[in-house]
Amino acid sequence: MTTAAPDLEALHRNYSKTTYLWGNITMVACLLLATAVPFYLYFSTDLGIEVSHIVTAFIAVAAVYGVFWVVEPVTYFPILGPAGMYQAFMIGNISNKLVPSAIVAQSTIGAEPGTRKASYSATAAICGAAVVHVLSMLVLVGLLGTWLVSITPEPITEVARLYILPAILGGVTVQLIATLNQVRATIIALVVSAVVVLLIVPFSPPLVKSFATAIAVIATIVITWYARDRKVRSSSDTAHIN
Repeated sequence: MTTAAPDLEALHRNYSKTTYLWGNITMVACLLLATAVPFYLYFSTDLGIEVSHIVTAFIAVAAVYGVFWVVEPVTYFPILGPAGMYQAFMIGNISNKLVPSAIVAQSTIGAEPGTRKASYSATAAICGAAVVHVLSMLVLVGLLGTWLVSITPEPITEVARLYILPAILGGVTVQLIATLNQVRATIIALVVSAVVVLLIVPFSPPLVKSFATAIAVIATIVITWYARDRKVRSSSDTAHIN
């Protein structure tokens, strides 16, 4: 007796349909909850909050961080995939926790970013990262937080604050470079980053400095696009990506 092979395309279509349906529902729900507080205070309290205050605060934040509304989704999507994107923007700590987890998982199983295999592995990695994060928060912060802070010498705390995150991001960057094996794009990214860090940031007004990361990302994307290999990919390459 033989068992019929599953229709992988049908399974993937059903998976994608479910992902987009519930992803959009949860994103809208989170948006409403996240933006409800100022309006709740406006309509339910006598704190003197005016609509002009809310609008002014929104414009002030959007002027600095608005560019990341476009840059972050474009940057993260090839690595995380659709389901991973919904997870990531609900959980947070994307660049320093979820993207590194996805990259490690993809590198371990040999999945190339942009493929279905990479998307599935990123989703599983994000689930694992979220579980570890929540459990560690419960133990190290919820149960032992105050005690650990009281016994930790201040120099150690300062070193951890200054160097742990750069060390994590640096290690992830090196691993991503080795995994993708894109020499041309890597050189362009390094040159653009050096120009931004060494020339633009030190000699620019504060407003421009606030957009330093966005400038580096957008410039790298644009230059890499125009410097790409314009040879037509073979059908086998196209099939591998799809």
